[in-house]
Order: sequence, then structure tokens, then C-alpha cells
Amino acid sequence: MNGNGVKELSFGFALRVVKLCRFLEKEKKEYVLSRQLLKSGTAIGALIREAQQAESRADFIHKLSIALKEAHETEYWIDLLYQSQLIEKKGYESIKSTKNRRDNG
Repeated sequence: MNGNGVKELSFGFALRVVKLCRFLEKEKKEYVLSRQLLKSGTAIGALIREAQQAESRADFIHKLSIALKEAHETEYWIDLLYQSQLIEKKGYESIKSTKNRRDNG
């Protein structure tokens, strides 16, 4: 992996979230939970990028703390989607995985 690993991983995760939300809206006609997931799941990477331009160490820590909160919220929405049977076990385990898929491809 070249460059900033966290930046790249968070962007890749955001892409997966966008695709999952597209699936939920198109195939499951689920709009409310998918919108919540889209907001929190894409905010993680945006906050990480924002932190790179922090004005101070405290600002950097604050932005990364918010990114962590968004990650916890995203996990909540993913768990809720799985428990409500809107996503299957395979998809749930795949998106919850922290393994970098590009290493296998």
C-alpha cells in the first residue's frame, strides 16, 4: 500500500458503504437506514482527510476522535441492518472485516 494507509483504507471502506447503500435502496427499497449508514460510513474518511490539515495537535486529535465516533455509529447501522435481515451474513461479515482485500487480489 502506497501513501497513507488509514486514508486509503477509509476511502475503500467508504466505497463499499456507497455500494451497499445503493444495493439497499435498489434491491431492498430501504432508504432510512441506508441513508444513516451512508452519512456515517463516508464521514470517517472525510474526517481523516480533514485531520491531515489540522491547525494544531489538539485539532488533529479532535477530528480523529470524531472519525472514531462515526466508525462506531457505522458499526451500529451495519449490525442493525444484519439483525433486521436486510443484509445477509456473508455481506455483513465482509463489510465488518478489516482485512485489506487488495492484498488478496
